[in-house]
Amino acid sequence: MRILYIATAYPRSEQDIITPWLVETVVRLRKRGFDVTMFTSSYRGLGNQIISGVPVIRFRYFFKRWETLTHDETAVDRVKRGLGYKLMAIFYVLFGTWAIWRLCRSQRFDIIHVHWPLPHAVFGYLAARICKAPIVISFHGVTLMWVRRELRIMKPFLCWTIRKADAITANSTHTAKAIQQIVDRPVSIVPFGAAVGQFPSTAPVTKGKEKQLLFIGRLVERKGIPYLIEAVEILSRELPVKLNIIGYGPDEPMLRELIRQKGLGRTVIMHGKVTPQQLHDHYLNCDVFVLPAVVDAKGDTEGLGVVLIEAMSYHKPVVASGVGGIVDLVIHNKTGLRTPPGDSRALAAAIRSILTDPELAQRLAEGGYQHVKADYSWPRIISRLEDIYHRLLGTRHQAGPSSASQ
Repeated sequence: MRILYIATAYPRSEQDIITPWLVETVVRLRKRGFDVTMFTSSYRGLGNQIISGVPVIRFRYFFKRWETLTHDETAVDRVKRGLGYKLMAIFYVLFGTWAIWRLCRSQRFDIIHVHWPLPHAVFGYLAARICKAPIVISFHGVTLMWVRRELRIMKPFLCWTIRKADAITANSTHTAKAIQQIVDRPVSIVPFGAAVGQFPSTAPVTKGKEKQLLFIGRLVERKGIPYLIEAVEILSRELPVKLNIIGYGPDEPMLRELIRQKGLGRTVIMHGKVTPQQLHDHYLNCDVFVLPAVVDAKGDTEGLGVVLIEAMSYHKPVVASGVGGIVDLVIHNKTGLRTPPGDSRALAAAIRSILTDPELAQRLAEGGYQHVKADYSWPRIISRLEDIYHRLLGTRHQAGPSSASQ
């Protein structure tokens, strides 16, 4: 079975750490016998590649020097920066459409699978028409929030996308409900996976006197990081704690200033971008992982919280806000502790209860691990995708063989 994956961005080398869940999905599908090709955008003139055994077809859309709409940060954030990026987005759609037409005129695919449908549903629909193949559309939350709050003019396009798809997937029940509020149709839940069982579940390799708290993610409003810093200020009066913040984003200057104002320079450490090995070490060494997400001014929040899956796969207790797709992962007092969004005192109390109660910490860590092992492990995720693909082709074959299969 030949499958064409369409996505905004894909690693530029095997050392590039963007969209690791997408890479893992494609690699595992290929190991299961699916012939998967990735169609994505170029970056500064980058051409076609083979990444981890996966053919990556890249389309050029602008002059090499300025071809930076994707990869380094989300295209949504880039487009907001000014007229230049908005113009580039138009070229992105035009040249992407031309490239997908050329690709599907020379190759045939049995399934077209689109991630981030705005604007990639255009590419997917054209590919599906040329190949006479079914199309799967996967939503990850941000597209829906963007259209709902800032690009309402695109809602008819989103409705068309949902109706035209042969199958729709969402990364969480939160995202699925948002889709069904636009068009009421069945949605399959296919979350991001976690490498459960690949990491050591033993005690951290290095320990100081401070209890280690960990946050990983983009430094943006919806992550709620200021509330975590305020919670650490409260905790530091009672317990020796250290907060490690890993990630980068537009809120970094504001967060550094907040840390300075509160005199937490030795307590809250901002690490920026780290290597995969350093990321592994931080997960391994933390005592509690925290995701204090909020609903931001645009109405956006966490579609799932893949970092929570990763933390749970390391047997780490987690504390997170009860918003968005997080509620699928963090079942209060079973797989972690949930707190109201934007409540620093409640956040501090939840973290304190884990740090001061080893039995609670162990019970939550084990509960979280078993939860992701059962519902978010890679074998489970790949099995769900396989079921969707075989069901679609089976339906199509009953009606008559497609040209992609002849």
